[in-house]
Amino acid sequence: MAFRKALKRTAVVGGGAVAAAFGLSQLIEYRKTQARLAHVAAEAELKVPFADELPTRQAQLAALSSTEEFDVLVVGGGATGAGCALDAVTRNLKTALVERNDFSSGTSSRSTKLIHGGVRYLQKAIMQLDYEQYMMVKEALHERANLLEIAPHLSAPLPIMLPVYKWWQLPYYWAGIKMYDLVAGIQCLKSSYVLSKTKALELFPMLKKDKLVGAIVYYDGQHNDARMNLAIALTAARYGAAVANYTEVVHLLKAKDEQTGGEKVCGARCRDVITGQEFDVKAKCVINATGPFTDSLRKMDNQKNQNICQPSAGVHIVIPGYYSPDNMGLLDPATSDGRVIFFLPWEKMTIAGTTDTPTNVTAHPIPGEDDINFILREVRNYLSPDVEVRRGDVLAAWSGIRPLVTDPSSKDTQSICRNHIVSISDSGLVTIAGGKWTTYRSMAEETLDASVKAHGLSAESCKTVGLMLEGAKGWTPTLYIRLVQDYGLENEVAQHLASTYGGKAFDVAKMAQVTGQRWPIVGKRLVSEFPYIESEVLYAIREYACTAIDVIARRTRLGFLNVQAADEALPRIVQIMGKELDWSQERRTAELEAARKFLYHEMGYRSRSEQLTKTSEINLDYQEVIRYKKRFHKFDKESKGFITTVDVQQVLESINVHIDENSLHEILNEVDLNKNGQVEIDEFLQLMSAVKKGQVSDSRLAILMKTAEETLDKRGPVTVDRSGGGV
Repeated sequence: MAFRKALKRTAVVGGGAVAAAFGLSQLIEYRKTQARLAHVAAEAELKVPFADELPTRQAQLAALSSTEEFDVLVVGGGATGAGCALDAVTRNLKTALVERNDFSSGTSSRSTKLIHGGVRYLQKAIMQLDYEQYMMVKEALHERANLLEIAPHLSAPLPIMLPVYKWWQLPYYWAGIKMYDLVAGIQCLKSSYVLSKTKALELFPMLKKDKLVGAIVYYDGQHNDARMNLAIALTAARYGAAVANYTEVVHLLKAKDEQTGGEKVCGARCRDVITGQEFDVKAKCVINATGPFTDSLRKMDNQKNQNICQPSAGVHIVIPGYYSPDNMGLLDPATSDGRVIFFLPWEKMTIAGTTDTPTNVTAHPIPGEDDINFILREVRNYLSPDVEVRRGDVLAAWSGIRPLVTDPSSKDTQSICRNHIVSISDSGLVTIAGGKWTTYRSMAEETLDASVKAHGLSAESCKTVGLMLEGAKGWTPTLYIRLVQDYGLENEVAQHLASTYGGKAFDVAKMAQVTGQRWPIVGKRLVSEFPYIESEVLYAIREYACTAIDVIARRTRLGFLNVQAADEALPRIVQIMGKELDWSQERRTAELEAARKFLYHEMGYRSRSEQLTKTSEINLDYQEVIRYKKRFHKFDKESKGFITTVDVQQVLESINVHIDENSLHEILNEVDLNKNGQVEIDEFLQLMSAVKKGQVSDSRLAILMKTAEETLDKRGPVTVDRSGGGV
């Protein structure tokens, strides 16, 4: 059904006559103009009850508990669930959505950040003559174009390079990529092209030169996935949907069906996770959009239901931005084990991934060291030997669970469905499962079509094609200039606010505090090396952020970009949220601990910190040991065998370098493996060995001691005359 609809949408109606009159390029522009006019007309029909200000979370909870009956209750606040809520409310259905964690807290925030049709799916479709897979790609390419249009501040086209190392592969890959362009039709972002070896290296200088024949560049979309998910949910709230995060389903409500005599799902018993308060939410239709947790809700409906979700874990890593050009990604189409690896610039960093391994369903997936090292090995295969790919350069890592599904209505229950499934149980529970980020909107449309039909709901037609998301209105590519001029924000901060909040960036800027400096006038950063500012924490609360994790992981993306920077920002984030939400000291302490646990386990901080342990081997040659011991003894002047903050402070003061005591404690604590407040000579040698092997990079203590040693050596011994005399 969805495939046929997608095909109809992309067909050119009356194309022959129009094409004859205008020509192909004019036809494309004509079709785009007609589509824009249709979108404007569709939006004009819709009322926006909360255009000025979103209801508070408390108001949303009150609406959930006090409304006599909703038409639709969506369970799950990921991309698909939020998409279903937006589709339902814009069809004039009374809509509710509950999410037991935060919006986009699961798979939807842990993707590859691509909006794509799937080059490899098209390859399989052609090689296996698989029409269903071909139509899946065609539908995804239509949805790619729509998503780029409805949230231009959060998404953009991204050129991706496919390096070629064998001559015969050049025409093979070129034909495949050109087919990708052709399938996209008028919605092709930009035409793909072939590069010579010289030009490829000019655009991607980090690329391995040996045996490189040339490269092919094609275009896909890229987005800020968690912010996109949030924008969908907030847009649904603007149009009147009652949406609440941290609200879990305790059990489904059922009532006797007068016609069949059987039981029908008629809502859910919900619990506010923060306060523990429980209440009923009545609804004519309940939609299960819980991603990897699909089977949990299906078993609430009927314990005899067989599992249909076959979860697969995909790990990604983040490394410094210098590993890739600012605006060019890389695709490795055939890794050592047959998987595909993307290597993409994102938020001025570089993302590499993903893996694809069977896993158990969990709310807290952890990136494994084996997967991290697999990605690093594959990255090394494609980069120049001049670029040392170090384990210590992994700034963050995460694992997302992809909910692959089997069709419950299929006779062959073991075969994994290539796309998504929409199923309706005997009791009327509607389940949408599987699919991909890019097609969330069409999946939601298909789900609501099925729900309306099954439950006899009085609904209008789907209006989400071209429906602008939160922040899209008022956004222009030059909006950041107005932010700089009107508010005195740093250029980098203004660009970040514009690309994160779109037209709502002005609301964030208005909340920013004066810095007290000549420039910038407003906008205190949470950490110096990232453009996130303190007013974003306050604005996050308006966007239903309830915890510090919500802020570092999904309102900002700091936790996904650099776990150490996120850890440094946490105390200030908790302080701001605590003051605004009137948290007790106990709650503030608990928030800090929970957020650090999240970074440690789910964002790869544990894997990063375990690169230097008490059992780490010292792999240094004799000359290196002598050199590092000499450096250590410049600080340990009394030959105690260890150094403290006092020792380091004395040396730094002698070379006119001043670091506050708290920062020095943090610097030494990174290397103090037995946590006794001092760094022993063995711990220092373990550190230098780990730096040598690339397991640790950017160690503040290692760089500090090396710099101090070089300064002292340049200065040389102080003579009696220069010291001012003596006996």
